Amino acid sequence: MRVLVTGGAGYIGSHTLLELMAQGHEVCVLDNYSNATPEVLTRVRALSNGTVHDHTGDIRDSAKLDQVMQGFRPEAVIHFAGLKAVGESEEKPLAYYDVNVAGTLSLLHAMDRAGCKRIIFSSSATVYGEPVYLPYDEAHPTAPTSVYGQTKLMAEQILTNWAKATSGTAAVLLRYFNPVGAHHSARIGEDPKDIPNNLMPFIAQVAVGKRDALSIFGDDYDTPDGTGLRDYIHVVDLARAHVAALDYTIAHTGARPFNIGTGQSYSVRDMVTAFEKASQCKIATRQVGRRAGDIAAMQADPSRAQTELSWSATHTLDDMTASTWAWQSANPDGYES
Repeated sequence: MRVLVTGGAGYIGSHTLLELMAQGHEVCVLDNYSNATPEVLTRVRALSNGTVHDHTGDIRDSAKLDQVMQGFRPEAVIHFAGLKAVGESEEKPLAYYDVNVAGTLSLLHAMDRAGCKRIIFSSSATVYGEPVYLPYDEAHPTAPTSVYGQTKLMAEQILTNWAKATSGTAAVLLRYFNPVGAHHSARIGEDPKDIPNNLMPFIAQVAVGKRDALSIFGDDYDTPDGTGLRDYIHVVDLARAHVAALDYTIAHTGARPFNIGTGQSYSVRDMVTAFEKASQCKIATRQVGRRAGDIAAMQADPSRAQTELSWSATHTLDDMTASTWAWQSANPDGYES
């Protein structure tokens, strides 16, 4: 299948490219490189020994989208492009609505003009908000507590309405939990351009000396050790979920959400301990106050994805931390190494 991957040079996008190509799909990337670098695609090409068509552009640029669609004629789109930091979304709400919501609208209009009827959407477990019960299943009420989560939920609603109103279309909404880890080659991994917003890359940067200490946001949550609990998933498992979702669209239409997680959760302190084991480095930490928009605990019920997508996570916590350390230690300055 010909697959257009928006944001394909990003962390999750790059790993998904490799999984798509391994299954024989033809890929084309559209990325504005606001949080990525073309070096990523150079490494993906080397790892896959395959062809990656690529274009530099923004999903809000209708003319660019039409140019890419007309040239590549995608049969499906995997939509990663977006802003993704919970804290930043509270400070820059208009930017998040512009990119994550208006950008999705722009992409759907371009898909309609090109006759492309399948989309896999990079959503988030933040759409659920404070848990009414755990683990979250897809029927759990959606009440996001951050601007970021609200933009993801709005994009889901747009995609759902589009799929309902447009004959023969499929929209698979993948609600990620917390992606971590790196490709086994240690050639691609997570490389935030600024201060990391996510836990694992920050821990890894402390381990290689780029940061002096990890700030732990809150130690008074209602959890066993007072720090936030999250369901972490290896990025390769997450990438494979996109391939499974693509296969799903062959026989299914309409919109359908799926939780993509492991069903297990670990605290911030659990993750620090596991990373110290993998890296043999002591991770300095400092305790600070809670961060706006954060909640105490998240945990997926991934049974729908297991049943309907024939997908499940296979990587362990040790796999996650060991692959992160392999990537960061081999690339202390990320893709600039």
